[in-house]
Formats: sequence, structure tokens, C-alpha cells
Amino acid sequence: MDIFPPVKSTILVVDDEVTNLSLVAGLLRDQYQVKVAKDGERAIDLAQRERPDLILLDIMMPGIDGYEVCAMLKTDPQTQHIPVIFLTSQTDAQNEELGLQLGAVDYITRPIRPGILLSRVRAHLSDAASSRAVRVSNEYLEYEVAKRSRQLTAMQDVTILAMASLAETRDTDTGNHLRRTQNYVRLLAQYMQSRDGYADFLSDAMIDVLYRCAPLHDIGKVGIPDRILLKPGRYTADEYDLMKRHPTLGRDALQNAQRLAGSAAEQAGGTADFFGIAKEITFCHHEKWDGSGYPQGLRGNQIPISARLMAIADVYDALTSARVYKPAMSQAKALEIMVDGRGTFFAPELIDALLALKSEFHHISLHFADSEEDLAEKAEFAMSAIGTPST
Repeated sequence: MDIFPPVKSTILVVDDEVTNLSLVAGLLRDQYQVKVAKDGERAIDLAQRERPDLILLDIMMPGIDGYEVCAMLKTDPQTQHIPVIFLTSQTDAQNEELGLQLGAVDYITRPIRPGILLSRVRAHLSDAASSRAVRVSNEYLEYEVAKRSRQLTAMQDVTILAMASLAETRDTDTGNHLRRTQNYVRLLAQYMQSRDGYADFLSDAMIDVLYRCAPLHDIGKVGIPDRILLKPGRYTADEYDLMKRHPTLGRDALQNAQRLAGSAAEQAGGTADFFGIAKEITFCHHEKWDGSGYPQGLRGNQIPISARLMAIADVYDALTSARVYKPAMSQAKALEIMVDGRGTFFAPELIDALLALKSEFHHISLHFADSEEDLAEKAEFAMSAIGTPST
């Protein structure tokens, strides 16, 4: 005797005739758990609550007929996978064809032949069990893929923050600069998402990549000497030439990281898009709309959308945030300066977007504002790094 006997499959029999219910239930009861319903409403309720393994369904019933019951079951995610067999006195081919079109797996006509009925029930229960096993397997695989994707995304995010922090620790910017600029980029991208020239590029997934890559825009500054990077005054021509190398240094570092990540990581986690956008932002965010920027002198739409967005975010934050060598500028003054650069330094449509979003930009700047402690720490670091005693 089995300690744990196998669980019987459950079959729901639906018919408005008590005699038919008794006959079919009697044939099935030795091998299966049987539920019965005398009308369509009760059948749907039982199917949703009990989730039977198979349904034997009459067609001609008062109220909701069998066709309507089948159609409703097949549109409900909770019951759409339950196999339905029509068991009916309707013998013409047209009715059979309609029943199968509605999603039934079989169509059996009366008078019932017990051996045929039981054979078909067994066959469809076996098919349903196989289909259920495939669905469970697919759901598990989808879960594992999603889990792996989340893990890779988390690893990317940690890498981004670690790399960006390297640049930040040697710069006069604070950590909140990274948070502000990535939020500015996302806000601008969402605003431009439906605009001509931007809609095809700015999918929801791409906006997420832009948000995550934005903190890397100045990663190349790790390769700039402290005497230049931390200099509070104006650069000489030679110093400025050295400073202008940081986009190329950042791009090259990311290129090396992409090569080390390898093709397998790209296929598993979509890192190709991630590195592609990160390199665009890092290499091109100092390009200007009129071609006067660096390092390539790109003009207009030659500048990648990702870098155009980053340029707006980076300059706005540089103007409105305090640094160890300057106070913060008012938003009104910063906007005035940036509007002057519309069509020369910046894409005209992005300046228009900035003006439309000025309240939201101001809210982000306040939410991620630098503290006095942040600025003091940066000032002390800058002074010690270039050999100036703090006071």
C-alpha cells in the first residue's frame, strides 16, 4: 500500500440535464475526482476556484451556453490552459468546427460510448500534463534569465559607481554631481521621448541605460594630473590641451573594459548597448552644436543624442552648483547663459526642453544639493593635492 497514493485528476462535468450528469460522473468517478455544474455561471465559478484538470462541457444550456462558457474560459489567464471537451447531442460538422475554433481540444457526440470517452479523457489529461510541465519549465527559465539579467545589471551599476567615484575623488565635483546629472539626463530624455529625431532612439530601455551610464561622463579625469585637474584659476593653453584629453582617456578606458567583458557577457546582459552609450557620453559630451567643441569637432546631428543630453545636464550643473573655487550661480542666470548658447553650444530643441523643465531641474538640484561638509572636504583635498596649505 502506498503511503502517499497518487492524486487523482479533477474533471468538471457541465450539463443542465441531471441524467447526463449522473451518467458521466458515474463513468469517471472510479478514476477521477469529479465536480459537476448544472449551468454556465456555476461552471465558470467552479473552473476559476477549483482549477480542474479537464472540463466536459455541454453546449445547449439555459442562460450562458457551452460556446460562451468555453470562450470566457479561454480569455481568462486563470483558466485558459484547462482543456475543454464538448460533450453534446449536436452532431453536425458546423457545430463541431465552431467548438474547436473556440479553443476546445475535442468534440464528442452522444450517445456516449464509455470506452471512447474514457480513452479520450486519458489522452487529453496526458497532453495537458505535458503542456503544464513545459509551461512550468519555461516559466522557470524565464525567471532564471530575469534573475541573471538583474544580477548583471547590479554588477554593472556597482562597476559604474566604483569607476565614477575614482574620478570624483580626484575632482572638485562632489558625489552629488553624479546623482544630479544622471537625473537631469533621464528627465530630459523622457521629455524628448516622443519628439521628432529622438523618438526612435529614446525607448524606455535606452533611457534606463542613459541614466545608468551618465555618472561615467568624466571618468577620463583620472588620467589628468592634479596640478591641472584641481587648478582653481584659468588654464594656460598647454594645460587646457591636456585637460581636453579626458574624453579620449575615458573612452579608451571603457573600450578596454568592454573588451575584458567579452562577447559572452554582452549576449547575456546587453552590455553592448551599455558600453556603446557609455563611450558616446564620455567621448562626446564636450562637443558643441556649431562644431567648436572637442575632441572631434562634431557638428549638429553628428553629435550622438546621448552626448547632447549629457552636455545640457553637465553644464547646467556646473553653473548652478558651488565648487571649491566658485559660488553657485542662480538658476535664472544659468538659464540665461545656456539660452545664449542655443544653436551654438547646445542643440536648440534641448535648450527649449530645459526651459520647459526648469522647475523639475530646480527640484533635482535641491534634492541632491551639496552640503557644507561636502564642499569643505573637497576644498581640503584640492589644497593638499596641489600643495596649498588649508586655512
